[in-house]
Amino acid sequence: MKLLVAALDAELVAFPDTLPGFDRLVTGPGKLQATFALTRALDAAAYDEILVVGTAGAIDPLLPTGVHEIGGAIQHDVTDIDGVVGQHVSLPPRVEIGDGDGVVIATGDHFVDDAEAVGVIRPLGARMVDMETYAYIWVADRFGVPIRVLKAVSDRAQDDAITDWRETVAACSAQLRDTVTELYGV
Repeated sequence: MKLLVAALDAELVAFPDTLPGFDRLVTGPGKLQATFALTRALDAAAYDEILVVGTAGAIDPLLPTGVHEIGGAIQHDVTDIDGVVGQHVSLPPRVEIGDGDGVVIATGDHFVDDAEAVGVIRPLGARMVDMETYAYIWVADRFGVPIRVLKAVSDRAQDDAITDWRETVAACSAQLRDTVTELYGV
């Protein structure tokens, strides 16, 4: 059995309520809710794989729209005791999936929607931003469960990005649904 995970119900609107071979989990937005919900789910049942689907802002202007597989995640909203942005005091600066191929995403507990924030995050090495992926990967690693993360570009993380997200989340869900059908046959 696999676990289909999304932060928000809106990201799953194109998915049926039940998907053969998958349990479903909606964690809520942000790193704390993602960590709590996924930890509870993995503590309660054994899964062969975690499949995360969701939306993300593209902070790399060259990153095309569509669905991207994530290869690693950093945190853009932490600093260590020396004030180094992106470095947590006790967590790894980057968590990776498999061999780390794929897009790097920057996770933080706020919705990125302005050019100034993008200017701070982009030099950390990420091409996308979201609010949960680092937590999902970190928890999956603690439990030793393989994880795959698919993110659809919903906006460009610039001014008024939340408006763009609200307008595109259903279309992103449909793109993610098509990708899951292609990859898993369900």
